[in-house]
Amino acid sequence: MDNRWNEFIYKVWSPYYDKFFNSGQFLKARKEIFSGYHFAENQKILFVGVGTGADLELFDHNNLMITAIDYSDDMLNKAREKFKGSTIQFIKMDAQEMSLQDNQFDVIVGSLVLSVVPDADRCLKEMLRVLKPNGEVVIFDKFAPKEKGLSRIKKAIRPFIKLLGTDIGINFEELCEKNKNTTYIKEDTSLMLRGMYRKIVLGKINV
Repeated sequence: MDNRWNEFIYKVWSPYYDKFFNSGQFLKARKEIFSGYHFAENQKILFVGVGTGADLELFDHNNLMITAIDYSDDMLNKAREKFKGSTIQFIKMDAQEMSLQDNQFDVIVGSLVLSVVPDADRCLKEMLRVLKPNGEVVIFDKFAPKEKGLSRIKKAIRPFIKLLGTDIGINFEELCEKNKNTTYIKEDTSLMLRGMYRKIVLGKINV
């Protein structure tokens, strides 16, 4: 997985993405995330890996200052088309190296992005860098099972799944441990497939 390969893969995926990841169980899971989360008026919010804008369809964004980034032009164009005339700012940007100021956003949302970027640790560090102290990162993604490794079958198919543009083997607990000086877990909820897909809310430590 690298940026060039991901850009190609999501060019291919873009016409079909919503049919797979914005319907059925995935849509139900996304709705659960945003039905229980309240954005305050005039908050500055960053969507990392916004894709086709699936998450943006699930809440009222009036009176919110939203920036949405993605590395795929094709996915971003789908999102721009959905939200013509809105105040949402869509920008092509590498989530692992954001051209954004430190401590800028009140809330950061990352849906199905840590499992897609080449380096999940770099991506999370960037999210925390641009997050205000005491802000929150809301994550929806798939992770390896807690306190145990992947099964033999998943280990065997992991390289092939990566070729489709995603990783099934990221251990979130290890990722969080690497960033324990800047973040802590506020919520960790299983949403799909026996805990493979989780909603995780991180707080930023005010240092």
